[in-house]
Amino acid sequence: MYKIAVAGTGYVGLVAGVCFAEMGHQVTCVDIDENKVNLMKSGISPIYEKDLQELMQKNYNTGRINYTTNYQAAYKDADAVFLGVGTPEKADGSADLSSIATVARQVAESVEKDCLVVVKSTVPVGTNDKVEQFIQDFLVHNVNVEVASNPEFLAQGSAVHDTLHAERIIIGTETEWAEKILKAIYEPFHLPIVSVNRRSAEMIKYASNDFLALKISYMNDIANLCELVGADIQDVAKGMSYDERIGAKFLNAGIGYGGSCFPKDTQALDYLAKQNGYELKTVKAGIDVNKEQKTVLYKKASNRLITFSGLKVAVLGLTFKPGTDDLREAPSLENIPLLLEQGSDVYAYDPVGADNFAKVYPEGLHGKGNITYVDCVEDALQDANVCFVFTEWGEVKATTPQKYQELMRTPLVYDGRNIYDVEEMKQAKVEYHSIGREPGKRQVTKESAYDFQST
Repeated sequence: MYKIAVAGTGYVGLVAGVCFAEMGHQVTCVDIDENKVNLMKSGISPIYEKDLQELMQKNYNTGRINYTTNYQAAYKDADAVFLGVGTPEKADGSADLSSIATVARQVAESVEKDCLVVVKSTVPVGTNDKVEQFIQDFLVHNVNVEVASNPEFLAQGSAVHDTLHAERIIIGTETEWAEKILKAIYEPFHLPIVSVNRRSAEMIKYASNDFLALKISYMNDIANLCELVGADIQDVAKGMSYDERIGAKFLNAGIGYGGSCFPKDTQALDYLAKQNGYELKTVKAGIDVNKEQKTVLYKKASNRLITFSGLKVAVLGLTFKPGTDDLREAPSLENIPLLLEQGSDVYAYDPVGADNFAKVYPEGLHGKGNITYVDCVEDALQDANVCFVFTEWGEVKATTPQKYQELMRTPLVYDGRNIYDVEEMKQAKVEYHSIGREPGKRQVTKESAYDFQST
């Protein structure tokens, strides 16, 4: 068992800390927000994440995890300090490392024994070298402090499972001492460990996320072409999925990727390449495709309708994906402002994301339009002139084609997640527009369809 401190209690830090505690380590999670700390001590998770709150309560009750704002006490005798603080994207596409620097200095001024500092946050290649030097510059006590890279590969909505049952653990170290400690910390997980140097570990994170983002953008590009030539993107994806070199995952066409990772990581890698005099043409293309894809449904609807002014517009789903309350880079944030500018009466439904969205767009008037948050799909659809599906929540998928026909004043649906069968919507007399599927064409049967995951 190791004594571990975790800096930051967002998706990365809190999930890591709870999972380390679940594996038997003694964990202290550090955050600057005292209200947040008190909330976690009371057993309430500050983020919506499957199984997280239950494990927080379990391990807090057994004494394996604690939460504090007192970083000096948490860091001074820790065997390892994991950095899980945010590295948000700056205006130029580079990563903001100010929180990393703040914690690094706090560690340097607090540690009183040999300690391994582990950067879990996604950082540009070479950052761990700078963090180690930064710590040495501010080190107060005569102790050995080394830095390791340990990027996370969790997906929001399944973060706990992804941590406890990861396909692999990536560790980047420069000494046998650091490698030995990090391997020992992860030994109770019984997972494959890939041990490389720090810069390779940093690059693995970016290369992996950007590859998946490119895969999504590629399928969206192909979907747009399918619409023009009369092909069906779901048939195309099914045919591609049998090729084991391609695989079945991340082949689902839609309205683009969002969240805390893919948009930020593609921009950061593009920026890093430019800083080194190189152009990553594939990554740049993926970024451009994704930007255009997010509003493709709004453009389709604009061509269909004379105006959105005075129309009741149902919006189903606000978060960037189901299973999370995270709105970062969500298509809803791109489309709802456009609808409000046109004078729409937006009625939005999301089972967990509405409160967060209301912080950005409070209920009421915004310019020419108005937004109202409702508690169920039916309230959003009632007497609506048009409906946009942005997130494939279970409650949305369970809504039958007949419901759209019965409840909407004009059953006109723009589906950004290809939830429904085209023929079934046609039979229900719903005017249905999706991504990459020609109306009236044969659809992939439910029995034979793959789960072409997107994020």
